[in-house]
Amino acid sequence: MTERPATDAADIAVAPSPLPNAVRARIFLYLGALIVLLSFGSPSGGLIDIPISFFLKNKLHLKAHELAAFRLLVGLPLYLSFVFGFARDIWNPLGMRDRGFMLVFGATTAALYAVFAFIPITYGSLLTGVMLLTASFLFVVSAQNGLTSTLGQQHAMSGQISAVWNIFGSIPAVAALLVGGSLSNLLERRNVGDAGRMLFLIGAVVMALTAAYAVWRPKAVFDNVRSEDGSAARPLDDLKRLIRHWPIYPALLIWLLWNFAPGSATPLQYYLQNTLHAEDSQWGEWNAIFAASFIPTFLLFGLLCRKFPLRTLLLWGTVVAVPQLVPLLFIRSIEGALIAAAPIGLLGGVATAAYFDLIIRSCPRGMQGTVMMLAGALSIVVIRAGDVLGTDVYDYYGGFTACVIAVTAAYALILPALLLVPKDLIATADGETRHKRR
Repeated sequence: MTERPATDAADIAVAPSPLPNAVRARIFLYLGALIVLLSFGSPSGGLIDIPISFFLKNKLHLKAHELAAFRLLVGLPLYLSFVFGFARDIWNPLGMRDRGFMLVFGATTAALYAVFAFIPITYGSLLTGVMLLTASFLFVVSAQNGLTSTLGQQHAMSGQISAVWNIFGSIPAVAALLVGGSLSNLLERRNVGDAGRMLFLIGAVVMALTAAYAVWRPKAVFDNVRSEDGSAARPLDDLKRLIRHWPIYPALLIWLLWNFAPGSATPLQYYLQNTLHAEDSQWGEWNAIFAASFIPTFLLFGLLCRKFPLRTLLLWGTVVAVPQLVPLLFIRSIEGALIAAAPIGLLGGVATAAYFDLIIRSCPRGMQGTVMMLAGALSIVVIRAGDVLGTDVYDYYGGFTACVIAVTAAYALILPALLLVPKDLIATADGETRHKRR
């Protein structure tokens, strides 16, 4: 690991202060419920996104390239997620900080869902609706991201926060994979107007619940958040400070390599369906098993992060994850692939949680929202770029075997990237405070 210092004088915050177990448990439950609500309310999440994709295909009869173009356009706010995170870091709506974002924009997103529920469904109205919903929703997500990572930093529990974040984020993802198709089937039996109305009203209810949740102010959570923005917002100075902050660069590089994975999306789907003859439902089952199998190793990380320094978990989590997709090369049936999905998912859990922990620790003081949303935007861009590259490799340069080699090589590059991480940033386990961090 590099000797480059993780902090400079302007960015040293108050030393982290560990909290009692009972307080931490209440914080985790509060954040977990918030993460679940937002996962179900996301216009780009599975519960809403999967039915919309089938809606566009089956109701509006879009061709494959037209659906891809739709996804590209509605994803524009997601590519600029860091802007919403920066707004969270410098703005204080209603004088309530993160709760203000959740209240104002949770209600705004609910209202937008309700409005679009009663607008005639066309390609243009869906495009406009999803883009506006995504932009409004990202303000809420930025508050959750900033609040969660700030609590992790300020109380030396970034590892446990990472485990909680990933566990509660995985539960809705698995549910969406299982429920999203059923919801789409339900909508298929209705006319276009009724189907669109039902879908958007579901989103409106979830986001209204999110806004109501923001009214609650549990002391265990918000009395333990220290302000880090000083007496006045200085956006330009904050941006300069962010650019000069070395620890974010290796953390984001590692996150980029982990999410790049050329071949793990479309090529994998084609391999399972064309070569192993999987049905559409089995492709969904594979993804659900894969996503659910991360959860046990997220739980394991939550235990290990209090006993071992992050340096150790980053190294061994990466070593275990590098060959993650290799078992698929030895599978000869879809039944075998479904069985293999579980150990393949297990191999990636510790690495994912460790990289999340590293990003949280790498955030400069007062700019947690910007960095976490930047990480989210980066993951979306590289996932889609990796999918395009992987599809070309699959079609023209060696099939699925070449894709697995490319994914494994990308993961292996994480090992030398770990050498760029400042030593003192990852020298401690959760609960240890002998090293100050930004």
